[in-house]
Amino acid sequence: MPSVLVHAPDDPVTLTAQAVKRLLDRGDGDAALLYLALLRRRGDAPPRSLAGELRWDKGRIEAAEASLRDLGLIAPQAPPPEPADEPPSYQQSEVAGKLEESGDFRRLTAEVERKLGKRLTTADLSALLGLYDYLGLPSDVIYLLVCHCAERTAARFGPGRRPTLRQIEREGYAWARRGVDTQAAAAEYLRDYARKREAVPAYMRALRLGDRPPVREEEKYLLQWLEWGFSPEAAALAYEKTVLKCHEFKWNYCNGILRRWHEAGLHALDEIEAGDRCPAPAAEPGASGGRGTGNAWMRKYIQQRRKEG
Repeated sequence: MPSVLVHAPDDPVTLTAQAVKRLLDRGDGDAALLYLALLRRRGDAPPRSLAGELRWDKGRIEAAEASLRDLGLIAPQAPPPEPADEPPSYQQSEVAGKLEESGDFRRLTAEVERKLGKRLTTADLSALLGLYDYLGLPSDVIYLLVCHCAERTAARFGPGRRPTLRQIEREGYAWARRGVDTQAAAAEYLRDYARKREAVPAYMRALRLGDRPPVREEEKYLLQWLEWGFSPEAAALAYEKTVLKCHEFKWNYCNGILRRWHEAGLHALDEIEAGDRCPAPAAEPGASGGRGTGNAWMRKYIQQRRKEG
């Protein structure tokens, strides 16, 4: 009887009998499809980098990857490491070996060179390999990371300026800590970042800093305030209190005010203004009812502010 299977003879994909049995016993079609996709790439691509090829969202590919790890068909994955004081440095021979053995990494390197408009040095390749091999970020996510850093640098310093691989590496660690490790997660993060960037000019005006773009450290403060949920009006109020105390604007002092409001659960202007009012005088000894006990936390907060002021 002729075979019913049709395949390209020059591109074989082989499954062991043991792997087939484990997949059949599991009965997880997504795990089987992901395993086939990994075999087709000869195992040189991180599983989550195949989300786009399979047209799966983050949850689906993570579930399939977890099944394969549970079946022992792919290696266990360590959690993303924290940034080291000294980022991992690869020898030239290690970089060359990875370029030789991994088509996925070769393609990534070529795309990054085209995007940045330069030939990557050995140090550049070492940083790129750290994102790919040490952090385990998929190649498609790394490329989105590079594009994001390039766009951010051009917006801040003008057309033609490009980020260094060290800058890209630092941002890559931040992405890994946030769990931005699939195409879908990266797209969601970039949408949120764009939304916040659109709000930044209003905060700069609230701080009497005009229409200039913020420098990197200033942007970190502004994005943090957005994350905490403060409006430009709340930032303007913190600005006024900073100048009143310091006789000039100081980012760290203003950030301290907003941090204390955030920790006290005060975000909207009416909440902040109510929280900043002086508390009613404490009841005289022997007065009835323990008046104002429900606002004890607020009195403590305001007293602390007075001491710091």
